[in-house]
Amino acid sequence: MNSEILQDIPPDLINFLLVVVFSLLIGLEQRRHHINEATETLFGTDRTFTLLGIAGFILYIISPQNLTPFIIGAIIFGGLLSVFYFQKIKIQQKFGMTSLVTALITYSLAPLVYTQPKWMVLLIVVSILIISEIKETLLNFSKKFDNDEFITLAKFLVLAGVILPLLPNEPISAVLNFSPYKFWLAIVVVSSISYVSYLLRKFVFPDTGILLTGILGGLYSSTATTVILARKSKENVAGNRIIAAIFLAITMMYLRIFILAAFFNIEVATRLIPYFAVLILVSTLIAVYFSVLKKTIIGTGSEVVAASSHTNPLEFKTSVLFGGLFILFAVVTGYVVGHYGEHGAKNLAFVVGVTDIDPFIINLFQGKWNLSDSVISLAVLNAITSNNVLKMIYAITLSNKALRKEIFVSFMVLIVAGIIAVIV
Repeated sequence: MNSEILQDIPPDLINFLLVVVFSLLIGLEQRRHHINEATETLFGTDRTFTLLGIAGFILYIISPQNLTPFIIGAIIFGGLLSVFYFQKIKIQQKFGMTSLVTALITYSLAPLVYTQPKWMVLLIVVSILIISEIKETLLNFSKKFDNDEFITLAKFLVLAGVILPLLPNEPISAVLNFSPYKFWLAIVVVSSISYVSYLLRKFVFPDTGILLTGILGGLYSSTATTVILARKSKENVAGNRIIAAIFLAITMMYLRIFILAAFFNIEVATRLIPYFAVLILVSTLIAVYFSVLKKTIIGTGSEVVAASSHTNPLEFKTSVLFGGLFILFAVVTGYVVGHYGEHGAKNLAFVVGVTDIDPFIINLFQGKWNLSDSVISLAVLNAITSNNVLKMIYAITLSNKALRKEIFVSFMVLIVAGIIAVIV
């Protein structure tokens, strides 16, 4: 019954009502946005914008084929807007033209309603309403940007959208058993994860507390975060929360490595799920124990960690270091696997754990080393366990002396859990 009624309604009537409603919504938003301004200083609000949408509708349906009336109307209307804008500059000394651009879009609603899907028109209207309302939010957000922040974003877009598609996907040589495409893809994927963490850390959660620092820092670099937090413990900060944050960073390390595995080698990622689930559970329980149950040291120091504690992951030296380690581990892994087989790969993982493990692990995920998925999984677990030993040494060496025993015991629990996972 309802569908039959809708079928009897002329399409032009439906489109007219949509134009009127959308124009009225835009006009109401303009009135609310300029509610404290004198009416005579405005181009228009609810009635003006609604009439503007109706005028665009009338001029469009008169001749939708050649659009001559609509174009003439646009020229006349554009001229009136130009006069208003220059008078606004002359009298009010204001150069903003958001309302004028919004008026032009409102005039164009009719051809949009007729030629585009309704969801597209609705999306445009919603975008106008949101963008018009968040002026202060955007202003405050832009103040957080450094001078070179957009250069950083441009670097990332060039890395991912320009350079990557242009690189060949053929192996460089028998010795360097990876292609330029895979090499650059590794840089892009790792940089993406770190860059998201960096943006959250800087713009969404600046000057965060200890626990959130551990979570976001773990996505960036759990080792670097451990060093930062261990040093923070000497500032008379609650020691239990420092330890909890360190193990939250380690928890995020497992998640980061799993994301890399899922991206490059889903079979290995699937095999790692039960082991990572146990290790994540252990590290999370340790974090919960120290953040909720255990009260080690209640200090008076600030628990705020400045956003500047982490450097930009797209800095040139960071990319060069990662690229250099990636190539180095490709050569070393190829040599070790070629001469010592699977046992060599598993033992090499322990040695690599004292460095940045991401380049080595991605090499395992990407490379054609004639290694089974189980051996790659074991090598990943070995590298993580070795890296946890390194973090334990950093944490004990750099932290408040009162925390060292608990740090040692907590890390040993996690390290033993990692060894058991390897044995199993």
